[in-house]
Amino acid sequence: MSKCRAVGVFIGIAALIFLLAAGADAAGEKFLTVKMGSGEAKVVFLKGAATVTPSGQKTGRALQEGDSLKAGDQVVTGADTLLEILLPDRSMMRFGDRTNFKIVQIYIDSGKKAREVKVHMNSGKTWNNIRKTFFGVKPKIEVTTLTSVCGVRGTVYRMNVENDQSVLVRVYSGEVGVWSGAPMVEEGDKPGVLKAPKAVSGPKPVAGPRKVTMEEWVYIVKSMEQIRVSSQGVPAKPEEFSEQEDRDPWVDWNKARDQEAGKLPDLQ
Repeated sequence: MSKCRAVGVFIGIAALIFLLAAGADAAGEKFLTVKMGSGEAKVVFLKGAATVTPSGQKTGRALQEGDSLKAGDQVVTGADTLLEILLPDRSMMRFGDRTNFKIVQIYIDSGKKAREVKVHMNSGKTWNNIRKTFFGVKPKIEVTTLTSVCGVRGTVYRMNVENDQSVLVRVYSGEVGVWSGAPMVEEGDKPGVLKAPKAVSGPKPVAGPRKVTMEEWVYIVKSMEQIRVSSQGVPAKPEEFSEQEDRDPWVDWNKARDQEAGKLPDLQ
């Protein structure tokens, strides 16, 4: 190889590295510059169609990138839709197509040492990448269903909620606590509107929403483990799963998004 050609190759490689680094910085800058209040999340990615119905309203509107989501908002995604929301602590929550969920609570304030988020999944798929620290504050983030509650304190995991309310949780990093969910019941004066789950005290059976009883239980699901919960709220024991059996377009897309999000350091 001639000296001139070698120099040209070196310059080309250097330019490529610079462009890749610049692209990563630009992607990170997108998340760093998003502004939001302590009680809201921002829609940072939306491919397809989704609607949001704010609390107290009967009709929804089309959701768009840049929109804010707050407590009480009910979101429904359409076919072939991908949605990502950013929390104030830069944690990511993503939702797949034909997913129905409600923002129950968002309260993240470093000054008040608060990181509390609760989302109720009626059906569909969610993938969550939760930051371990936010100015030293650990997260208290829960995703609830009719049959289970998934609580995290810094991890990467996904949850599928089928129409019959059976649940699959797979953990990719860290640990997730999964326990029995208190039943959701319809408000007497608002048919079709669900109340948030209420805490159940004491290790005793509680009445389920379909005239069944659900015993209290809790499991810790570790990295590369999964747990299944039946439509009756009965859990199987956590078991390992392989990357090969887990591969599908939804998983691949989320892992790619996680790599982008992973370029940002935790806020200490």
